[in-house]
Amino acid sequence: MNALNQAHCEACRADAPKVTDEELAELIREIPDWNIEVRDGHMELERVFLFKNFKHALAFTNAVGEIAEAEGHHPGLLTEWGKVTVTWWSHSIKGLHRNDFIMCARTDKVAETAEGRK
Repeated sequence: MNALNQAHCEACRADAPKVTDEELAELIREIPDWNIEVRDGHMELERVFLFKNFKHALAFTNAVGEIAEAEGHHPGLLTEWGKVTVTWWSHSIKGLHRNDFIMCARTDKVAETAEGRK
């Protein structure tokens, strides 16, 4: 079992440290299906989830929204027909925090039981 998907986010202030290169290398191994993307000069974690139709994609989007609200940490979500792109990063520090890896793992856990996955 992935310990990250059982962890909870901590409050992330604007002066919170970004993950170090060493932490990044360790944490990314816990979420192997996620990609590191660089946008506007900062790193983000992104994964595309495929579904049989829009209804299932929307239900997954809402489920991710529920865990985001519960943790007070919110992703970028792009919902399309049969596809949801989820992007995690810490807006306040313009980069990656441990919270982002926790939420990737928790998103993966939601995806395991999501209806209509391809």
